[in-house]
Amino acid sequence: MGVGTLITQVLPPDENLTELIQKLDEYLLTKYPPEEIYTVDLSDPSIQKGYFAVAYEDGTPVGCGGFLPYPEEGYAELKRFFVDPAYRNNGIARQLLGHLEQEAVTRGFGTIRLETGEPQVEAVNFYLKHGYTVIERYGEYAECESSLCMEKQILK
Repeated sequence: MGVGTLITQVLPPDENLTELIQKLDEYLLTKYPPEEIYTVDLSDPSIQKGYFAVAYEDGTPVGCGGFLPYPEEGYAELKRFFVDPAYRNNGIARQLLGHLEQEAVTRGFGTIRLETGEPQVEAVNFYLKHGYTVIERYGEYAECESSLCMEKQILK
């Protein structure tokens, strides 16, 4: 865990959140064709129903993530989870994921789902290590062959 790590809620379109998501999208373009990248429109009013956070290491924005609520289906969906490669392997991702999971519990969700892909080996291994299991592709990802969907029960 980074000594100077601070994780704080931000409201889209926060500048640091936007810049980190842009870095994530640039990374994803090295792994997938553009039509297989599921972006989040931070200007969409429905995004305000979600929760987003930025991780700062000694004042520098180094990671981000959030979730969107799907109360009718009973889960929250992890979105735009990213830690700058220069700051990986310092526990920041673990801290950020824990923060988002706790916030989802606080908001009444017992399950978190996410979409990633097999080309993102580091991400898949990270989620498996933190208790996520592979599930059938769902929603907008159902027909996307490169999508790998996962889920974790966060309320015991």
